[in-house]
Amino acid sequence: MTPQELQAKTGENIGTSDWIEVTQDRINKFAEATGDYQFIHLDAEKAKMTPFGGTIAHGFLTLSLIPALGGLTDGARIDGVKMGVNYGGNKTRFISPVKSGKRVRSHTKLLELVEKRPGQWQQTNEITIEIEGEDKPALITEWITQFFV
Repeated sequence: MTPQELQAKTGENIGTSDWIEVTQDRINKFAEATGDYQFIHLDAEKAKMTPFGGTIAHGFLTLSLIPALGGLTDGARIDGVKMGVNYGGNKTRFISPVKSGKRVRSHTKLLELVEKRPGQWQQTNEITIEIEGEDKPALITEWITQFFV
């Protein structure tokens, strides 16, 4: 589809991803990559004594799954994209922790799509990351990307 066709979907849900399992191995690797070794993420025995009852993913790990989840989304695709980049976020709220072994998926609602320069588009989405079997989502964020056609 063209950017203009996507723009016409402002206010609509433009995609839901497949599920991704958040394994303990993924959590451990994220801790290694970021230097965040908080026991709640890594020590199963200590984490059992918390209200979570076990280890949980880092909030930033869950947020960082947005690109992977986006690649697994059934939604709209712009034809001829040469490059896309993260631009930032307006709002991010970590609502519920993702327990090790749980699966998550994203729901994306298009909030705004504007052409900044010829061929350079800025897209603002509300992304909700749902936890399978849970009432509350892991997070809700208003995330901004730019793409070039």
